[in-house]
Amino acid sequence: MSDSSLPSRTESAEISRNGLWNNNAALVQLLGLCPLLAVSGTVVNALGLGLATLVVLIGSNTAVSLIRNYVPDTVRLPTFVMIIASFVTCAELLMQAFTYELYQILGIFIPLIVTNCAILGRADSFARKHPVLPAMLDGLMMGLGFLLVLVVLGALREMIGQGTLFTNMNLIFGPAASHWELTLFADYPDFLFAVLPPGAFVGLGLLIALKNWIDLGIKRRQERLKEKPVAGSRRVRVTGTIS
Repeated sequence: MSDSSLPSRTESAEISRNGLWNNNAALVQLLGLCPLLAVSGTVVNALGLGLATLVVLIGSNTAVSLIRNYVPDTVRLPTFVMIIASFVTCAELLMQAFTYELYQILGIFIPLIVTNCAILGRADSFARKHPVLPAMLDGLMMGLGFLLVLVVLGALREMIGQGTLFTNMNLIFGPAASHWELTLFADYPDFLFAVLPPGAFVGLGLLIALKNWIDLGIKRRQERLKEKPVAGSRRVRVTGTIS
């Protein structure tokens, strides 16, 4: 496959399934947990970090794939880290320019995207072995899978901890999103445990358990379908001599 050729439909479907579900960075590989657990107290924080990680994943996978035939193995990992750091710097500057308040809230966790093992892992295990378009798709799907886990965990923690949803979405979408906040429970006493790091560990554990339960149900259903006898009559051939 040349760099400019599109991945096949089967290959694209497999990459998408791996990124979103089968090989999800947060739920299966358990990578990037430090920022995931630290900033997922609200949806807006989770969405901000998830989008920054998504941009870095797509950019780094694309760049690594483009230079994969020119980088010797002796300097492969340092080169990949420099590429990732460059895209993290771009994401950081964009956040400073357009979402400065959110950038201040996320703080050190934006620069720490450089050390996210999920990004370096995809660069080394996938992007350096595949053409540009599959590498871009892998970065997109891996980033979306990480983003979705972040947002779901942020929504759970915000609902349980504060009784609200979509608080301060104007930090990303501007003044038009000032009225997006939903108050789910009136006079809700804040549940501090859900907002603090222990609540993040419990929430992530529940999400992992839910995924494993769904996978187990799918596996059992597939096994039942394989064992199910074929309905309908069967034709029986009789051979031999009958006296």
